[in-house]
Amino acid sequence: MSRQREYLMIVFTLMAAFLVPINSTMISIALGSISDFYGLDIHSATLVVTIYLIVMAVTQPIAGKLGDIYGNRKIYIIGILLFFAASIGCGLAPNINMLVVFRSLQAIGGGLLIPNVVALIRQTVSHGRLPGVLGFFGLGMGLGAAVGPLIGSFLIAVASWKAIFWVNVPFLLGALAGGVFLIPKLQKKNARQPLDVIGSFYLAVTITLLITLTHAESTTMYIVLGIGSLLFMGLFVRKERSVPSPIIDFSLFKSPVFVNANLSVLINNFTMYAILLVMPLIMTTKMDISTSMSGALLSLFSISMAVSNMIGGQLNRRYASEKVIFLSFAITVLTNLLFLFVIQTQSLLYLAFTLIVNGLAIGLGLTSMQIASLEAVDESVSGSASGIFSTFRYFGSIISSTLIGIIANYSILFGILIVAALLGAILSRMVYRNGKKLRVDKDGVLPR
Repeated sequence: MSRQREYLMIVFTLMAAFLVPINSTMISIALGSISDFYGLDIHSATLVVTIYLIVMAVTQPIAGKLGDIYGNRKIYIIGILLFFAASIGCGLAPNINMLVVFRSLQAIGGGLLIPNVVALIRQTVSHGRLPGVLGFFGLGMGLGAAVGPLIGSFLIAVASWKAIFWVNVPFLLGALAGGVFLIPKLQKKNARQPLDVIGSFYLAVTITLLITLTHAESTTMYIVLGIGSLLFMGLFVRKERSVPSPIIDFSLFKSPVFVNANLSVLINNFTMYAILLVMPLIMTTKMDISTSMSGALLSLFSISMAVSNMIGGQLNRRYASEKVIFLSFAITVLTNLLFLFVIQTQSLLYLAFTLIVNGLAIGLGLTSMQIASLEAVDESVSGSASGIFSTFRYFGSIISSTLIGIIANYSILFGILIVAALLGAILSRMVYRNGKKLRVDKDGVLPR
């Protein structure tokens, strides 16, 4: 593949991937307009946000496996087509029920895209350029989520809430053309092993129950949902150990590199999500900061995290992954210590500085975590590895939101975040052993 063709392929595939986080947050600004349009209360309208997140979490690990079986290019194109059709459906939805249905289909399309975009990048981009490209991927994903509400508010102001779905159409057409004409047809995948449908069902129910657990409103619901999650998780693990082509290949976890990279991103997302959830509460209730100013200050955190992701990708080209990840967690420990004194200082400048530095710290290691995870496995299972990586990120968010619902003392919460970052720093020293990358082959066997 020529350098120019590779560049165009990267632009079009990343453009498609960036639409996924934008559509995740862009709709939040439109909930009032949607509820007014359909004559509903705002609580009913929030389902279009929740369903997108749940379906995305469920789809990604399955999507990665589908890409490994049938070809990442093929699943990428299917994801584009589904996202395209669903966006049009959302724009034409006659009632809230149809909007939820099309929003679910949109999330399936987005879930098919993300792990297969990462797999395609790994398979087509040279090793030396991979950290930079994945760093740019992380920048776009972070900025997409951060600017989504801003884009949504602009579209609603100049048109209507339906414009947030119609705006996807031209970009998806470009991404589709790029997928068809620019992505090379790589080696033929082995489609003789069908997708484990029953295992996929068990996994979907497990993730859905775990997410629902974070919103439980009574002790009884916590117990019921917790038992249900453990039951279906057990069924899933048992089923996966008995099929020739499991959704999540547990042999990949024989690699310490793969395990530690995924645990690192879980801890990283746990910290990030905790800051996003708890800081607005601290700013409005403990520091008497207005909601609009709180949003502006929190955007500093999101933007700095996205920019740092790209910086981390450049650092990974010069330094080993475990060094960049260690630096990320080490700075996170220090900035979490700074958060302990935010309420006492009551200083906007101190708060802004802490949010920016914490965002830089959290974003710095993300690309290295992704690369360590991918390079620990054979290229033929890149889709599955990317799906597992995304699932661990979601689990970090789930654990974080659950913990915040339980712990009311902010000092204790930040103390837990400090311990988590310290654990991440320790794990980062285990990403490599004796200075050599540990890889497993496509059968999950470590080298002798």
